[in-house]
Amino acid sequence: MELHRFNSTSSSSDYSNHHNQTSLSSQPSLASVPSLNNNNYHYSSSNYPTASHNCIATLKGNNYYTSSLTLSSKFLYTGSSDREIRSWSKQSLLTTTTNVVLAGKGAVKSLVVHSDKLFSAHQDNKIRVWKITNTVNNDHDQDHDHEQKYTHLATLPTLSDRVSKLLLPKNHVRIRRHKKSTWVHHVDAVSCLALSRDGALLYSVSWDRTIKIWRTRDFACLESVTNAHDDAINAVAVSNDGRVYTGSADKRIKVWMKGEKSSKSKKKNKLYLVNTLEKHKSGINALALNGDGSLLYSGACDRSILVWAKEEGGGGGEGEGGGDGKMVVVGALRGHRRSILCLVVVMDFVVSGSEDKTIRVWRGFGGREYSCVAVLEGHRGPIKSLTAMVDDPSEASFVVYSGSLDCDIKVWKVFVPLL
Repeated sequence: MELHRFNSTSSSSDYSNHHNQTSLSSQPSLASVPSLNNNNYHYSSSNYPTASHNCIATLKGNNYYTSSLTLSSKFLYTGSSDREIRSWSKQSLLTTTTNVVLAGKGAVKSLVVHSDKLFSAHQDNKIRVWKITNTVNNDHDQDHDHEQKYTHLATLPTLSDRVSKLLLPKNHVRIRRHKKSTWVHHVDAVSCLALSRDGALLYSVSWDRTIKIWRTRDFACLESVTNAHDDAINAVAVSNDGRVYTGSADKRIKVWMKGEKSSKSKKKNKLYLVNTLEKHKSGINALALNGDGSLLYSGACDRSILVWAKEEGGGGGEGEGGGDGKMVVVGALRGHRRSILCLVVVMDFVVSGSEDKTIRVWRGFGGREYSCVAVLEGHRGPIKSLTAMVDDPSEASFVVYSGSLDCDIKVWKVFVPLL
């Protein structure tokens, strides 16, 4: 996820030109936040073993870099910087490209899968929904000859949403000095998508500084939070307890919840602001949560990954602590030499991709101590997207998929070191 700045007087072409620049500003590291790792530029401290790893595949054939990645049980889905969505069978990555579709204009910024639907976020301000159909060629080995097809179901906002909001003036919001639009529309690139725990809700964030909530059952837009940030929103993450985290080029992370804000509020079950987390000194590009939502990781152009934890008890200082799920920064993970562009969490590991062309694997120990157990090197460009999963529960290992500006997708196997 890249840093893009929003200006209310800028045109869409301005963002397109900015998007084509591969250079990203890298800021000095945060000196005010203590390191949780004592091994800034090395694999690990002497207290913890390193993780063995190897690149098991390099996927080629793309003329454009991979701007988004996501996984389902049997398939890897990739979105390119030039409107291409592709799926790969994980069991035959090097030989099988199961389907390719072209959609919208510009980059496919984010992909999420829910049940038999694929949701894609695009630089042309739209979200598209695809029906996934898996088939197996019965004349061949069923474990290796999967095929997949997409059927376009909807483009969000849907026609019914647009028409129903068009006539009433209260549904129109000002997006520029002399231009209005209905609130169901994103009016700039949709930068990131995330699903609620039960998959009933889809959250989208955009460079237009809004958060929107969509119902996955019928694709209706339920809510829009305008001016949620002071600049482009680059990242969103949703915790199992319903908290929504957004990261922006305005250097802030905001924490949101659905529900009634107070007894004075008449807006029930609406998204409201719980907290604002301010420690980064530059725009935030990536967010990731651990499995139970107790830890939040944020990556920015200041080269650091900040670790945030729910504060135990009340109180708190500097605007970050307090009750009701508020979070405090507990430290930083340092080692990357340039901007952090993407993050993913798998088991008790955090995987980070950077403009410095490397991927780092960090192991956490209770949320207060970390060790960099591996540095994955081999890409020839900045790492723009990551996804990871435990491939075989019987093995002490996981698989990382990385997309880079070098237009390659690499598949890495990381073996968990014994403690």
